[in-house]
Amino acid sequence: METDVIIIGSGAAGVQAAIHAARKKVSVVVIGRPEGSALMKAHIENYFGFGKVSGADILRTSIESAKNFGVIFLNEEVIGLEKVDQIFLARTDALKEVSGKAVILAMGITRNKLNVEGEKEYHGLGVSYCANCDAGFFKKKPVVVVGDGSAAAVSALLLKDYASKVYWVMERNKASPELMDKVKAIPIEVVEGARPKRIIGEKTVKAVELTDGRVLETEGVFIEMGAKGAAELAMDLGILPDDSGNIPVDKEFRTEVEGVFACGDITGLPWQLAKAVGEGCVAGLSAAGYVRREKE
Repeated sequence: METDVIIIGSGAAGVQAAIHAARKKVSVVVIGRPEGSALMKAHIENYFGFGKVSGADILRTSIESAKNFGVIFLNEEVIGLEKVDQIFLARTDALKEVSGKAVILAMGITRNKLNVEGEKEYHGLGVSYCANCDAGFFKKKPVVVVGDGSAAAVSALLLKDYASKVYWVMERNKASPELMDKVKAIPIEVVEGARPKRIIGEKTVKAVELTDGRVLETEGVFIEMGAKGAAELAMDLGILPDDSGNIPVDKEFRTEVEGVFACGDITGLPWQLAKAVGEGCVAGLSAAGYVRREKE
């Protein structure tokens, strides 16, 4: 699929960016699952005179508005992002590929934690939230990937090229069928119907005890309980987050990579609807302007 602007993230910032970009007569594809947006679960009472309103209602109405301007929505997760010459390629968990002339990163910052014994103590000592970042530290070592969705599947597939053994622990399978076919074709041990109860270690991680009583010996625990993180996708393009994990942008919401823009929670505090919508507006206009200049 080809488009002018690829927007990753279907929350407030991403949808607002889509509306403003589409109104400038460029084609727009938004990739993301709205049900995973923080706005979908929020109750708003401080947004521009709306009073008390459901975040889900705002998001659904905004998505319909964007569709009326011609925006295409893919209810999928982005699992890979790269730039080839002057074109950006986004790969989804349904194994689709979307090409575009500009990208807007608007996927928020949520990194779900297990909240189990040992997780905090061994963060950086075997516990990781980024397989792309840390896979190289676990060459020829056993690892455990935790998570139900496509991000966990992608991490397991990546880690099998490094680790001596890969366990994938899930309560129930929510990954795309396409990715599951890939997992089944290689030696990844899927442990379904359980989750970690505690992470065991000495100076570093040594094992994971599961809720069903099993104990898996491991030196690494990769927690992948949501979509692929903003930092990981940014680094796929050579964009380095700052010390706080935010993506640096200028006043036009351009990143350090030409053609890549970012808006919403991933650019820093405050994590508020008003900020996300405002930044989405500017990022959408900036991306559309960039594409139109490239076309001329």
